[in-house]
Amino acid sequence: MGKSFNWHRAVEERWNSNVSFWNEKSRSMWEKGSRSTIVPFVEKHLEAKGKIADIGCGDGYGSYKLNQSGYHVVGVDISPKMIDKAKEVQCDGLSFTVGDLAQLPFEDESLDGVVAINSIEWTEDPKQALQEIMRVIKPGGKLCLGLLGPTAGPRQNSYRRLYGEEVICNTMMPWEFENLSREMGWQVVDGHGVYKEEAKDFPVEQLPTPLKQALTFMWVFMLRK
Repeated sequence: MGKSFNWHRAVEERWNSNVSFWNEKSRSMWEKGSRSTIVPFVEKHLEAKGKIADIGCGDGYGSYKLNQSGYHVVGVDISPKMIDKAKEVQCDGLSFTVGDLAQLPFEDESLDGVVAINSIEWTEDPKQALQEIMRVIKPGGKLCLGLLGPTAGPRQNSYRRLYGEEVICNTMMPWEFENLSREMGWQVVDGHGVYKEEAKDFPVEQLPTPLKQALTFMWVFMLRK
């Protein structure tokens, strides 16, 4: 990366420009698309009424869904325009704030859990982001993290690095994240894959986890601090 390139500013600008596009598709993703398994997965592992942060909340629809399941939710996004859109929905126990995964706006060990779906991909230093999440979660708290797999279309956002161009999507794959999280002291307690339609008839359950992850659109982790 060039010395003059500001990764965080570039990410902010990218998502500021994507508000309308994202808002048009987020509801369907959470209700019946690639994110439809997230809320039930969180409910399985995190008790309701806990305080959780939804990091990379976008227009806030996922935060709203989590709030409707009984959680006190703070949605966080690097894009001020995304947060403005998210604030159009008002519910008890639901709030939104601008924030960066590199420096989250929470006190140490103040959250029961964190949800971060397709957000760590857009960080310059994933290890630092994971350390920052660990900082704000209480001992025994959970992290539900969704990471794009190698078959996901958005992975094309890192392709131009091969031409020496600046990109804002890192190349960390699910199996790399799993190794990194274990080495940092997280316990991996559960996980599942989200697959494209073309792979749904393939007997993925017969495969070892790294091969399952290699076929995914997204792998969803549940980690315990």
